[in-house]
Amino acid sequence: MLRELPSRWLGLLVATVFWCLLWGGFSASDVLGGLVVAVLVYVLFPLPSMAREVTLRPLAFVWLVARFLWDMTVSAVQIAWWAVRPGPEPPTAVIAVELASRSDLFLTFTAALSTLIPGSVVVEAQRATGTLFLHVIGVGDEEGAEQARERARRQELRLLRALARGEVLEGAGLR
Repeated sequence: MLRELPSRWLGLLVATVFWCLLWGGFSASDVLGGLVVAVLVYVLFPLPSMAREVTLRPLAFVWLVARFLWDMTVSAVQIAWWAVRPGPEPPTAVIAVELASRSDLFLTFTAALSTLIPGSVVVEAQRATGTLFLHVIGVGDEEGAEQARERARRQELRLLRALARGEVLEGAGLR
């Protein structure tokens, strides 16, 4: 397994970035810790190669990361405001979001990105239907629910355009 690690650099990079996001920083110790954990997971729990589903498109990936960081910042400010403002608690809802792709990998990535944005948490993922159920804050009516669904769908589309191979894009109806 150790000999295969260089060919799995993209997976190691993504796992390390998620680790750093979960710990809230990109310090040297966070990056090193994330890399160590990613290597241990890859060695102890080998998975099939993602090469048949993943390809990196650099410009789309930069856009995915930039927009994700923007969404995280806006959501964090909204959550902070709701926490300190006087008045009633913000409305919440559990919404179903049907994703375009049926790939387990991209269902998982979309769920992880959705959970990392403050104010939304994946409470269930149905693999067979490609549906995520999100608990979201600040949704009090059907219009707000539809806006939250659309945000999650756009997040998935950015993810697919940045990392999905042509076959996955075709399966999602994007080609």
